[in-house]
Amino acid sequence: MLLRTTARGPLRHAAGLAVLLAFYALGEAAARLGRLPLPGSVVGMLLLAAALHLRRVSVSRVEPAAGVLLRHMGLLFVPPGVALMLQYELLRREWLPVVAAGAASTVAVMAAVGWLQQRLEGDG
Repeated sequence: MLLRTTARGPLRHAAGLAVLLAFYALGEAAARLGRLPLPGSVVGMLLLAAALHLRRVSVSRVEPAAGVLLRHMGLLFVPPGVALMLQYELLRREWLPVVAAGAASTVAVMAAVGWLQQRLEGDG
């Protein structure tokens, strides 16, 4: 079934948000039922990417809602920021392991993305 959008204005945003939330819920369910070592939100994002790639969901269906979410993404960082401030004393005591873990994970992600890009382009 190919999902296409015909609605205009706020209905397009609502329809796109419904699709995004459906893939989020599907990912959460798949991760829990399958006891996957990935968060459900990541599984949902992978399922959405596959559906978009296979053209089961049209980009125009999710683009309005995704655009709004991306434009206001900064608001999504407020709760983690507040949580960090609540743990100020712990972070002050344990700053070195936190910084080391952040640096190591950044290097690991960059290396993994670089390796994957080379594999996908056939240079590796």
